[in-house]
Amino acid sequence: MKKFKKMMLTGIACCLYVSGLMAGGIVTNTNQSVHFLRNPARTASFEIDAVYTNPAGLALLPHNGFYFSLNNQSAFQTRTITSQLPYFTGYGGSDVKSYKGKATAPFIPSFMGAYKTNKLVISFDVGVIGGGGELTFDKGLPSFEAPISVLPVQLTANGIPTNQYSVDAYFKGSSMIIGGQLGITYAFNDVVSAYAGARINILNNSYEGHLRNISVNPQHPVLNPTGAMMQAVTFFNTAKQAAQTASSSLQPIIDAGAGSYTLNQLVAIGQMQPAQLAQLAGGLGMSPETVGALSVNQVQGAFNQAAASYGANAAQVADKNLENSQSGMGITPILGLDLHFDRLNIGMKYEFLTKMDIENKTKQDDTGMFPDKAKIPNDIPAIFTLGAQYEIGSGVSVSAGYHHFFDSNARMQNDKQKLINGGINEFLLGGEWKINKTFLISAGGQVTRTGVTDGYQSDMSFSLNSYSVGFGGAVNLSESVRINVGYLFTNYSDWTKDRPNPLYSSSITPYATKDIFARTNKAFGIGLDFRF
Repeated sequence: MKKFKKMMLTGIACCLYVSGLMAGGIVTNTNQSVHFLRNPARTASFEIDAVYTNPAGLALLPHNGFYFSLNNQSAFQTRTITSQLPYFTGYGGSDVKSYKGKATAPFIPSFMGAYKTNKLVISFDVGVIGGGGELTFDKGLPSFEAPISVLPVQLTANGIPTNQYSVDAYFKGSSMIIGGQLGITYAFNDVVSAYAGARINILNNSYEGHLRNISVNPQHPVLNPTGAMMQAVTFFNTAKQAAQTASSSLQPIIDAGAGSYTLNQLVAIGQMQPAQLAQLAGGLGMSPETVGALSVNQVQGAFNQAAASYGANAAQVADKNLENSQSGMGITPILGLDLHFDRLNIGMKYEFLTKMDIENKTKQDDTGMFPDKAKIPNDIPAIFTLGAQYEIGSGVSVSAGYHHFFDSNARMQNDKQKLINGGINEFLLGGEWKINKTFLISAGGQVTRTGVTDGYQSDMSFSLNSYSVGFGGAVNLSESVRINVGYLFTNYSDWTKDRPNPLYSSSITPYATKDIFARTNKAFGIGLDFRF
């Protein structure tokens, strides 16, 4: 049962990354203000939200002075992993199970500010650059339950008929990267302006999980004659004690110099009763004929081996608890360029790769997978954005954009970046209509194409193709105060992964497994822009 012991350890290794509750790449959130919710195509903006989306465009702010934007977004996410495995029938009767995780983040604030003096603009931004929510799976994950589901099959293969199991599995994870950005924009002339700045990123993750009360129904004539459900750790510990007792019962025979005798020979000379032989055979899950042909030394060795195996299995099915947090920090250099031609504005930004290692702070870890103070690579990938905005006239403008995340070049735990072809690409399109001096409406969309391969996808971390639609508006309370509202929803394409079952030895039928990864995401926000 070595395969089972190994998978029990990795099954609870819940290093699930709680990906952003908002739009963006695997690690990065790109919607840093409500402006984005009502029109995601903001890559060439030259309003106050350009502090994040197009910082070089801040040179086009119309007045000298201070500009600020206060925003709050509420995000709601679900993740569903539907897994098919024949062994799941041992718990609930169906070979298909769905594991649903929910995350709610009612408060995701951000604060942007800029000060313009003629050709020079100094700006800052504080917001949730990555993550931002807490994700809870009340029934754990497929990778938690799959290695447990094979336990009845393994017991049956070892001569102990078993067809049911149960487990109490739970996982909760949170991830948040707080970013503080500061930079300078300078207008070289009426056409060209540039930006240089940096962001400090502070990451905090936390994970809680457990596997408890693993139970099975072994049909064992001595240890569980009724075949009722019992805790697996109790069964294995009792089996270990019984094996040790059986081994000890043979020691006097060996001490008397009869260790090389077969059990059949002992029965023949009256030194062992047939009932004793049958009982020893039952303890090993063999027939009396098979065990009778073995020597006393061989039978004792078999019981010693069984005791060691049962003891190891008892340790693996004992309750497992995890309480772990992680923290880290990294710096992101940022460059930007803006080109302005009458009605056309073009914005570009490049965020460099952020090198970041995170450190474990482990309070409890029965798995041994999260050693305290161990460091893990967790880079934030480089990002390139390019966008354009064109003023059609009569208060109407259209905008388009492109984002590329260089995920393949960012170090990830277990080198998962090697399972990504390039990175994520986003394509954006939107429009805005200034109805009059007071009211404005806008809408837009984003298409996201992930670069991950099939090998990247797991219930711990997955990335899906999607499209997002956002809409909303703004109300100018005065020339210097504006309220923004927006709503954005994202539809994701399910990802089906067929793979050989990795859990079991060649003695057990290698059933194929199927995992279907799905996700939903919705966000609503309200913000206040003002200047003086």
